[in-house]
Amino acid sequence: MEQFFVRGGRPLHGTIRVSGSKNGCLGIMAAALLVKGKTTLHNVPDIRDIYTMGEMLRQVGAEVEFLGNGSVCIDATSFDRTQAPESLVRAMRASFYVFGPMLARLGRAEVSQPGGCEIGARPIDFHLKGMQALGAKVEVNGGIVRGEAARLHGAQLYLDFPSAGATTHLMITSCLAPGKSTIENAATEPEISDLAAFLNHLGARIDGAGSDTINIDGVEELKTEMEFSILPDRIEAGTFACAAAITRGDVVLDRVVPSHLLPVLVKLQDMGVEVLPLDTSEPEQLGRLRVRATARTQCVDILAMPHPGFPTDLQQPIASLLSVSQGTATVTDQVFENRFKYASELARMGANIRVEGRSAFVTGVERLCGASVLATDLRAGAALVVAALAANGETVISGIDHIDRGYSGLVEKLRGAGADIVRADLTEPRSFFRAV
Repeated sequence: MEQFFVRGGRPLHGTIRVSGSKNGCLGIMAAALLVKGKTTLHNVPDIRDIYTMGEMLRQVGAEVEFLGNGSVCIDATSFDRTQAPESLVRAMRASFYVFGPMLARLGRAEVSQPGGCEIGARPIDFHLKGMQALGAKVEVNGGIVRGEAARLHGAQLYLDFPSAGATTHLMITSCLAPGKSTIENAATEPEISDLAAFLNHLGARIDGAGSDTINIDGVEELKTEMEFSILPDRIEAGTFACAAAITRGDVVLDRVVPSHLLPVLVKLQDMGVEVLPLDTSEPEQLGRLRVRATARTQCVDILAMPHPGFPTDLQQPIASLLSVSQGTATVTDQVFENRFKYASELARMGANIRVEGRSAFVTGVERLCGASVLATDLRAGAALVVAALAANGETVISGIDHIDRGYSGLVEKLRGAGADIVRADLTEPRSFFRAV
């Protein structure tokens, strides 16, 4: 029953270090089940979803050791179980990624249909059709997905929608399927390219990751030991960029790849935010990014769509910024139909925001006011934190277990940049704020 208590109105200043990618790391951890040996990952984010995936891997027979300092060692030599605990799969959608490695290495799999944040319909049809094309017999009965494959084989795979989850899952599964597999209309997110780099370092043969056509030549087995560093989390970086802009702050984001944030940075610049890459001459290189706002921002329309479009996971934080910008804006999400639950909570803080179908219509107000609000999912929670940082008075955010799923050390990072935010139990007195 912990909550965030935020006293807004303090511009953010300083440097915030961006953690490793949540989505990228989850796929790579699942892919480690293909390795009959040890995989050591670095730059792993310290978040609840990572520990959930770690427990999932333990439950199916792998050894998982969190080494501290952002590193984890996964030894899947003893991976031998074909059933996954329902509670873990229902807690986090990415847990379903163990289905493919089970089929590829063990020939059988039994995994419940996945859960996670309620942000709209996210059917697993693309996953299952792909597994069937690769030679598996798959059936769904009573919420349980069962698969069997004496031996997978290469196949032509086409996704009706460029799903990052399906692309991740099918690419992992295809690595050990003899023959050539092609994923058409594949997702193109940076996390897909990072997963391909990880698998190729292990001896997989994957070409075209990052484009809409991925070719995989199946191999008999992968290397038995390797180390790999997870790429930075572009969603976390984008959230902090919105926080800097809404507080009219001056923040340097450390450990970012600017090209991964391009759709977000362009929109922030259109809104009047100064964005300046530091310490990198090439857009694909790891570096730093300065985000500064000195005046009230201007409204712009946002259309969230598959990469390389504006990320669906960042339309919520930027909607908070739009709520105090000059003018009116329309925020439309073409990826998920139910990602606007945060709108009613922003309205409690004084935002002028109205939702119709897949769009939210925002008219900027001069200032938000502190209120008691509820985070209904991960990115909705991020939007409320961003809004609270700029609001007059005190905001109390409940449901922060959602936020814990995706943001590592959020309170510490924001406090380090000057924010007045604390995490406390409901029963504790609210006397934690620094004097203003």
